[in-house]
Amino acid sequence: MLPYMDYVQQAFYKATNWNEDNSYANLTATARALLDFHTPRGLSLHLSSLSSPNFATSYTLSNLGVVDGSISYLYSSLALNNVHKSQDVDLHDVVQSYRQLRHLIAPEKKWHWEVWQGGVRIDRRDSLLYGRMYLPTSTLEMLYLRRRSPRSQLRISAVSDAKLKNGGTILAMLQQDVGKWSTEYLYSTSEGLIGARGLYNFGDDPRKASEPPVDTPLVPAPGDLGEVNGNGSAVTPLSSPPSSQAQQSQSDSLPPISPATTNGNGNGHSTDNGNGTTDTSTDSPKPPQGRFSLGAELYYGVLNKSGGLSTGLRYTTLPPHPGPPVTMTLTICPLMGHLSTTYAIKAGPDMSFCSRFDFNIYSYESDVVVGCELWKRRSAHGTWPSASSSSATTASSSFNTGPTSALSPWSEHIPFEQSPFAAPSPLELPDAPEPINPPTISITAQHNPSDAFTGVLKARWTLSTGLGVLWEGRVKHLLFSLGANIDFRRREGVVKGVGVEVQYSS
Repeated sequence: MLPYMDYVQQAFYKATNWNEDNSYANLTATARALLDFHTPRGLSLHLSSLSSPNFATSYTLSNLGVVDGSISYLYSSLALNNVHKSQDVDLHDVVQSYRQLRHLIAPEKKWHWEVWQGGVRIDRRDSLLYGRMYLPTSTLEMLYLRRRSPRSQLRISAVSDAKLKNGGTILAMLQQDVGKWSTEYLYSTSEGLIGARGLYNFGDDPRKASEPPVDTPLVPAPGDLGEVNGNGSAVTPLSSPPSSQAQQSQSDSLPPISPATTNGNGNGHSTDNGNGTTDTSTDSPKPPQGRFSLGAELYYGVLNKSGGLSTGLRYTTLPPHPGPPVTMTLTICPLMGHLSTTYAIKAGPDMSFCSRFDFNIYSYESDVVVGCELWKRRSAHGTWPSASSSSATTASSSFNTGPTSALSPWSEHIPFEQSPFAAPSPLELPDAPEPINPPTISITAQHNPSDAFTGVLKARWTLSTGLGVLWEGRVKHLLFSLGANIDFRRREGVVKGVGVEVQYSS
């Protein structure tokens, strides 16, 4: 289960339109989520709260032989209204599972972030500050994030611990993402490490695809026409051209064009194919069904005079792909002689499978890891008809077969609020003196879209560590994780560790 502060950090990325997947560090994120999941050990309790849209706190207490814990605080200059409580959060947002990549989106223009008032810029850059203290060791860690522009952000993390060399370490990273490619430059005080890594996506450039044609008039969005702040003065973004209001009023006066009355040339007329059918297809190019990504990283330690190099290749299918989503990766570390290949497939809406093969060309050591995840959907709860009502329903269905025939109360085509909890309508049989009213049980419930899944079962098996099992889900207002590691090669102590983790956030 994703820690609460990591969940809030991802909410900050979404609110600021930062794409985490377009990074070399997350090239094998899908395989890590399905094969390298963490199984808890002992008992851990997490209590978290978002006291305001800008401030969050979290407290952790664990018992693994020794009782310890931590206290965390987080502040965001941007109001995080997309953070939900543990009873309402979608499990896909807090459970690391198969990551379906989307089409690349061009970053916003710099002047989109500019806000002017009285000829003076009043906009500011969004930032996030996070701190955590571990007890009783008094170890401190911090994180500082700042969005410098729509294409870049600065990330600084630090750890203070007496056991570390020089009492701690600091890592600074400058990240840049333009959609087509991304780069990261880092420096660490540990061994004076400096490095760079980048990722390049083959295919169309989203920056060029987002630019409108020259002869197309620019119609600004309603939010680009300016705002009025609390003191009554106008706040006008720089993105509003002088003639934007006239163009907006002209566009509002035009009636909407139906897709069925527009041909492929965009002239507002349908095209007859000659066989009585109407061709409504357009000449716009189809979106790609897959994407290749190539990345590499290079780092060098100034103090220990050592370096490293790695490269990787990823292919993933995109939503237009007619088949199941697939992700394949190949990573190579030439200096260490390590080679790793992964293959992940989302075989269905509720299941995913993944495999990984590791091999070292110097030592000839190898390892195979296979894993899967199975999501459990919430079963429908409602009124179960009695035997008499079931037979009556069968009899009536043979007589009423027209277009007005009522669907079964358990049909998936009926809205959730009506099908499980509404009483069946009276059934009229031929020559029946009066309608039959089957007994029902009154149940009051509210539908929540995040309740579609109640949990996920993860399992992995590897030659080196054995079997790992993890069950993550929600019970009432609590999120839980239950896991264990099993090694059948050991004669004694086959179960190496069992743990339970419980989270609650308000």
